Amino acid sequence: MRRRPSSEEIAAGERPPSKSQLKREDEALLALGTALLDLPESQLDSIPMSDRLRAAFADYRRFPTMEARRRQMQFIGKLLRSEDADPLQHALDAHQRLRDHDTRTLHDAEQWRDRILAGDDGWQAWLAVYPAGDTRALRGLITNARREMEQAEDVARQRGQAPRKGKLYRELFQKLRAVMSADDAVSD
Repeated sequence: MRRRPSSEEIAAGERPPSKSQLKREDEALLALGTALLDLPESQLDSIPMSDRLRAAFADYRRFPTMEARRRQMQFIGKLLRSEDADPLQHALDAHQRLRDHDTRTLHDAEQWRDRILAGDDGWQAWLAVYPAGDTRALRGLITNARREMEQAEDVARQRGQAPRKGKLYRELFQKLRAVMSADDAVSD
């Protein structure tokens, strides 16, 4: 329960927050708690918080029914009111930035793969951006992936179906993503 403003605070002209403002703050803390529950357990363990709040998060994951989880979430919100939410929010923001970066890397690797398989211009552009790496092995993989794609297109045309992506198509994606991740690690 929130404390009431003292008579000195009221006399000094400080207005207490409105009930609506308090409700918005509580809902924001509840949303923070929900977002923290979406984090992997290992990452949640690395965030500094009180033992009581950590136990409440563990209990939430242990409860099987939705009603028990709803009540536990309300309890987590109550505990968050007495915690400093800034470190929790910073940890959540850092996790979100990392997820966004990983997603961006995946999309970039997909675009590079499609561009490289489309023609040699894509391969030259790749070499300009990522000169380091095992270019000989990548070049062989690209050649084999193109051959595999052509064969898949021929088979699909005969059957009247859409061509399927093969094993080498996926392997090329993995190799490109690994080179991009290694380059990111070096630049950081």
